[in-house]
Amino acid sequence: MTTITTNSDLIPLGSRPIDRAGHHRSDEAWLDAAYKSEAALVLILQGGLPLVTAEGGLVWLGPEVARLAPEAKPLFLGLDKNKSPVFAVEMPGDFDLNSSLIAGTGDFGDLRTSLARMPEMDANLASTARSLFEWHRSHRFCAKCGAESERVEAGWKRACPDCKAEHFPRTDPVAIMLAVSGDKCLLGRQKMWPKGMWSCLAGFIEPGETLEQGAARELYEEAGIKCDPAKAEYLFCQPWPFPSSLMIGLILPAENEDITIDPNELEQAIWITREEARAVMAGEHPEIFAPMRFAVAHHILNEWASRDS
Repeated sequence: MTTITTNSDLIPLGSRPIDRAGHHRSDEAWLDAAYKSEAALVLILQGGLPLVTAEGGLVWLGPEVARLAPEAKPLFLGLDKNKSPVFAVEMPGDFDLNSSLIAGTGDFGDLRTSLARMPEMDANLASTARSLFEWHRSHRFCAKCGAESERVEAGWKRACPDCKAEHFPRTDPVAIMLAVSGDKCLLGRQKMWPKGMWSCLAGFIEPGETLEQGAARELYEEAGIKCDPAKAEYLFCQPWPFPSSLMIGLILPAENEDITIDPNELEQAIWITREEARAVMAGEHPEIFAPMRFAVAHHILNEWASRDS
C-alpha cells in the first residue's frame, strides 16, 4: 500500500485552523460583547483584498474597527488558542485607508499574491473570510422567492424574511488530478499563465457523479486521456477562496498517452518523467517551475515525485 506523505491538515489554506466555535454564532449578546472586547482580533478586507503588512502577514486590529466602519457587520471566525474571539470585517468601498486612523499599518493586497508569504493561520482565516464575503455579495436575494435575504448567525447563514427559507454558504467541489502512466505524469497549462507555469488538470464535479468519475471525465474532456474512476487514488483536499471551492487531490492511472487537448481549456499538455518532476519540485528544471506552495497542485506533484514507483 502506498503511504501518503502529507494530509489535508498540513495543506496550506486549510492548515492550522482555529476553533470555529459555531455554538456562539446565534448568541447575539455574546457576539456583541466579544466584538467590543479588548481581546478581539479583527482582520479587514476591502473588495476581497485583505489588509496585509509589508512582510505579507495580516494586519490584526481590535475593537477600534467598529469606529472605522460603524455600519459593517462583523463575521465571526472563531476562537484562537488563547480563546480570543476572531472576526473579519469587509470595509465599505468609500473607506480611504490613507486618510484613516490606521494609515501606515499596511495595504489592501491581492490575496493570491499575499498567500505566498502569509503565516498558515493568517492564510486560513483570510481565505475563509474572503469566501464568505464573496458568497454574501453574490447571494443577496432568496433563491426560492426572490426577496432580499438577511445575514444571520454571525455571517454563516442568510435567512429570507418573506418565505423563511434558509441559505448556507456554498462550497464548490473541484477535482484536481494527476494522470500517471508508468514513470510519467501529465501536466497542462493555460494560455494566460506565465511562461514556464504548468500544473495538474482540474475541473468542477457535476451533479450526479462521484469525485473519481468527475476527475476521469475532466481528464478525457481536456486532454483525451482515459482513466478508470475505480482506480483513482484520493490524496488530500484544500479550501480555495477563488471564489469558494474545495480542491480535491487525486492520482489516476492513464490508459493511453496520446494527448488531444480541448483548446478552450488548455493551451498545451505534456508528459514528464518522475526525474523531471523531481527537478521541477527542486526548482532545477530549465523550462518548468512548480505550482506555488499554497496551491494543492504543488503537493500532488510533490507526492507523486517523491515516490519510488
